[in-house]
Amino acid sequence: MPSALSNIKVVDLTRTLAGPFSTMMLADLGADVIKIEEPTQGDETRKWPPFWGGESANFMSFNRNKKSISVNLKSEEGIGIIKSLLKDADIFIESFRAGALEKMGLGYADIRAINPEIIYCSISGYGRTGPMKDMPGYDLIIQAYSGLMDLTGEPDGQPQRVGFSLVDLFTGMMAFGSMVTALYHRENTGKGQQIEAALLDGQIAALSYHASNYMATEEIPTRLGSGHPSLVPYQTFESNDGYFLIGCANQGLWEKLCTAISHPELTNDPRFDTNDNRVANRKDCVDTLNSIFKTNNTVHWINTIVTAGVPCGPINNVKDVVEDEQVLARNMIVNIPGHPNVPDLRTPNSPLKLSLTPPQIKMPPPLLGQHNREVLQSLGFPESAISDLISKGVIGEPTKPRE
Repeated sequence: MPSALSNIKVVDLTRTLAGPFSTMMLADLGADVIKIEEPTQGDETRKWPPFWGGESANFMSFNRNKKSISVNLKSEEGIGIIKSLLKDADIFIESFRAGALEKMGLGYADIRAINPEIIYCSISGYGRTGPMKDMPGYDLIIQAYSGLMDLTGEPDGQPQRVGFSLVDLFTGMMAFGSMVTALYHRENTGKGQQIEAALLDGQIAALSYHASNYMATEEIPTRLGSGHPSLVPYQTFESNDGYFLIGCANQGLWEKLCTAISHPELTNDPRFDTNDNRVANRKDCVDTLNSIFKTNNTVHWINTIVTAGVPCGPINNVKDVVEDEQVLARNMIVNIPGHPNVPDLRTPNSPLKLSLTPPQIKMPPPLLGQHNREVLQSLGFPESAISDLISKGVIGEPTKPRE
């Protein structure tokens, strides 16, 4: 089966999540991704629990289909290896602090001098310009700085972190889209370019209607729990044995809901007869519906409301999701054979669906330095030179599979 990016070489100098997630997307589409890691510890996520067969489940979830080489970037010879890899690379992606790679001779101008068509992508917290360009940026910190946490949680509760690393993953998708766009531009013009993907930029874009609503009204949005600022009912409700969600995005759905739950009179209640009135009387509407829903169980209400054609569903936990028949039918949980320490490895699959060039999983996540010799030999290093680099600490010893 053909791969859309099978002729694309990527040198990956990122770590943790945003960068590795973006390069995994490229690798799933066939790109040859060479992951550069520190020789003794590697990507720090290799040390993050929980562990599966001695390997970090975190690391394995976003590093499949890549080759790992362990290079000491504090050595002149290590920098030389990176430059050798970049001479015929299509993409170079990094997540160092502003100015760090320039000091190593690996800045955009340096790499462009040896490879004018390079696509050079930098991932950072706050971007490479502005008063905070030198500040480190982490998913949690950007969730707070961007306003995301202030909008997340119950109205009378504390600001809350979103339950997964949304900022990093969103930034990874931004970087992926930008790099593929730059490849298309280069195909048409022959020109490479420099790309930035900043965690903060992504979340400002994702503020979307919240930001526009504030600029229109000068009213600061507040936490609504699972509610929506412009729609009611559009949130979590409580039955007599749990919780479920309803999404009435228009007046027709509201009327169908009232009929389905045997309370058509609510459509004529002046507090609830239009969406504007329901938003203005949010608490009354939600309390009224909860008092009705507490008379029966979650399954009953979901079946009743869905049958009426109103968007409604359960609030699943992770176990529910990875075992769900719809998720499995979409091939969104995938087996990854071939890992020497985790033979039963499974992870979420790529969400990209292409009829002719679908994502493919060809290699499990690599052990640290697993491809040192393969990559160096492709650059023309003889075995004696590779052994010498290992003895001098320029290249790390490859991690051996556990017995």
